[in-house]
Amino acid sequence: MIQENKNIPLTGDDSIDIIALLKEFWNARRSILKITLVFAFLGLFVAIFSKNEYTASTTFVPLVQGKSSGGSLGSLASLAGINLGGGGSSDEISPELYPLIVNSIPFQLELLNTQLTIEGQEQLVSYQYYYENIYSPGVLHIIKKYTLGLPSLLISFLKSDAEIIEKNTLDKENEIISISQTESVLIKSLKAQLGLSVNAKEGYISISVTLPEAKASAELALKAQITLQDYALNFKTQKSIAQLNYIKERYAEKKDEFNSVKFTLARFQDQNNGINTSLGRTKLLQLQSDYDLAFSVFSELAKKLETQQLQVKKDTPLFTVLKPVSIPSEKSGPKRAIILIVYLFLGFVISLGAILGKKYLKSLKAEWALK
Repeated sequence: MIQENKNIPLTGDDSIDIIALLKEFWNARRSILKITLVFAFLGLFVAIFSKNEYTASTTFVPLVQGKSSGGSLGSLASLAGINLGGGGSSDEISPELYPLIVNSIPFQLELLNTQLTIEGQEQLVSYQYYYENIYSPGVLHIIKKYTLGLPSLLISFLKSDAEIIEKNTLDKENEIISISQTESVLIKSLKAQLGLSVNAKEGYISISVTLPEAKASAELALKAQITLQDYALNFKTQKSIAQLNYIKERYAEKKDEFNSVKFTLARFQDQNNGINTSLGRTKLLQLQSDYDLAFSVFSELAKKLETQQLQVKKDTPLFTVLKPVSIPSEKSGPKRAIILIVYLFLGFVISLGAILGKKYLKSLKAEWALK
């Protein structure tokens, strides 16, 4: 038989006593101050030894000459099932194309070979050479590399060279692009330094590059802009250019055939001024028929060649630069004041958490001892 204990209070009040909590923090104010000061000195160390960075940017708008003037009216009409013609949307370059290009290996390898102006160097050096032989990462990078980055460093060290060589050989046989371990590390660094913003609504693309060198950041941003535009141009016009090259080849063939038939007819007419035989007239009619057919095919290909040349020009995108690349005069980072404030706040929060955790551990030990 279960008996109820009438002496146990049933209030169950779990609310936090703010006054008691504040008193707890006040009593531990020295510990809070010490932890906060430790983080303040750590933030000051990070702020002082962080290397300066410079950001160069550019903004441009891709325009296609064959874009329909219907614009948004055509898209609204298509929702209602009405086709206004023109096919304007097919002439536009998809905004999703640009991030795919920037993240492609060929694009990134081209940027690794970009020639940059580095302070203290008499000649231009490539991005890859700069980071392999010139760039000094600083104290913070070395500390991070051998503390937080130690596991990945050990994994990369334990990788066998034979495995990498075998992979590269296989890639070469299958015509797949392969990159070295060094290039892979540099590409990861490049991705962190290269920013791409695509505004599909307004139709503009922004590129930003952050490097420790001001002029080098501007040069790499300009190279990224030109390379991105070239890739987009090739992607947009490759079909029409392929058709143009095909028509040019057929045009050259038919031009030779037409010239051959034309000279054959002229030679026959010169040798047979007064044709009185039926066989001669038949031969002349045959040559004239061959000439008319060759001329008709040649003329048609000439028209198609001219039309396709106009189509290539129509498909070729134009890029209007809204904000040209300029050498940054002021550093973009690090924000030393913000770093110090963040570390101060982080230290204060962690110190409060440590006081609460210590109190919780004491109560947990007491409860454990009772049970």
